[in-house]
Amino acid sequence: MLAVILSGGSGTRLWPLSREAYPKQFLPVMSGDSLLAETITRGLGLGNDTRIMAITNEEHRFVVAAHLQSQAAGHTEGIILEPVGRNTAPAIALAALAAADKNPEELLLVMPSDHVLRQDEAFRKAVARGAEVAQAGKLVTFGIVPESPHTGYGYIKSGEERGGYLDVAAFVEKPDLPTAESYLSTGGYFWNSGIFLFRADRYLEELERHRPEMLEACRAAWANKQADMDFVRVDRKAFEACPDDSIDYAVMEKTSDAVVVPLDAGWSDVGSWSALWEILPQDSNGNVCRGDVITEDVSGSYIHSEGRLIAALGVSDHVIVETDDVVLVADRSRVQDVKMLVAQVKAQGRSEHRFHKKVHRPWGTYEGIAMGGRFQVKRIMVNPGAQLSLQKHHHRAEHWVVVRGTAIVNRGEEELMLTEDQSTYIPLGVTHRLKNPGVIPLELIEVQTGSYLGEDDIVRFEDTYNRT
Repeated sequence: MLAVILSGGSGTRLWPLSREAYPKQFLPVMSGDSLLAETITRGLGLGNDTRIMAITNEEHRFVVAAHLQSQAAGHTEGIILEPVGRNTAPAIALAALAAADKNPEELLLVMPSDHVLRQDEAFRKAVARGAEVAQAGKLVTFGIVPESPHTGYGYIKSGEERGGYLDVAAFVEKPDLPTAESYLSTGGYFWNSGIFLFRADRYLEELERHRPEMLEACRAAWANKQADMDFVRVDRKAFEACPDDSIDYAVMEKTSDAVVVPLDAGWSDVGSWSALWEILPQDSNGNVCRGDVITEDVSGSYIHSEGRLIAALGVSDHVIVETDDVVLVADRSRVQDVKMLVAQVKAQGRSEHRFHKKVHRPWGTYEGIAMGGRFQVKRIMVNPGAQLSLQKHHHRAEHWVVVRGTAIVNRGEEELMLTEDQSTYIPLGVTHRLKNPGVIPLELIEVQTGSYLGEDDIVRFEDTYNRT
């Protein structure tokens, strides 16, 4: 079985914790591990012969690669990069084409990277039931046994029971509350999980039958693929011509071979702060408090501190989230409207919708500490063995002070080795590179001075990670 993990999303429904450049699948929302890490573990837990394939985008590729390298070494089938987003049906088609190159009857278990499943054994049993049906040629979706009349999920209406699975009678859009209540009272309805299981050849056959132009574009993109380190890049021009559509609309709603396997495993798509409040343990006052939080006369609230102390008094049914650059305060019933705040941030030309103060790069991270009119201070961490690109800047000079580890610095024609408490200066316009030759992280403080301090003032000459 090939576990195909879809990790191309950049949603901001958990803003300000989730940002476009570092969305919720990379965050430790439920435990000490990220949602993507939990998804990889879930896939590997299905058996020793399970391999992992990820589909992601250009921006998130190095974070996804780091997850797979640390968790699934020896069990990976590569990372496919989508040059542009075209929804789930084309993404899964690329995975099916990749699998079919080796084994057309390979079973593909398609999983979003940002969902929660709290009962792994129940999940494994449901997948085992689905695998038997999928091997026989059916296209399996997993229907979540509903716990409430939820209006934020699509539904699957089931048909005839077949012994461990049911025919799919219809896919239903997100309902209003009275309709959702009628679904629960009637029975036979499941939440749509977005998890699928089928043979690679069967998915391609159904896609060709119902959306041949989509499959044609995906085949053209796959035929002209190129390898790049751990990644497979498909042809941009061909993939841009591909229609944008979900697997539900393109295939599952049209095929006569769709079946649903019930799944009761503590699932959530963690689609909002209120959803997270619902699934995490609450105290005696109905509060979920994470990080440095003290409360007095507070009830029914989700309060999350990333660093600073949050002291809450006399509020009910609130969401309060603190990061090092944003504090969100919202009525818990209004958290679906966080997107309206994000839209305002974008409209004002700010960057808080896109980046955290700590920005992840393939070589490590950097974090803004202070900024003034003509200066900026950053904390830089370089992973062991990693190096930045060979580069120069037109508008700024840089001062580096090593606070931990060892640095090799290329500065013009010079090569310097710096250890703790040593420093160097990179004049404006001088070509330079920073490398960590050690086995522990390299940490340094960078002071930038100049007329323009934007991240786009970089001219790269060489780069280990093939960035432009």
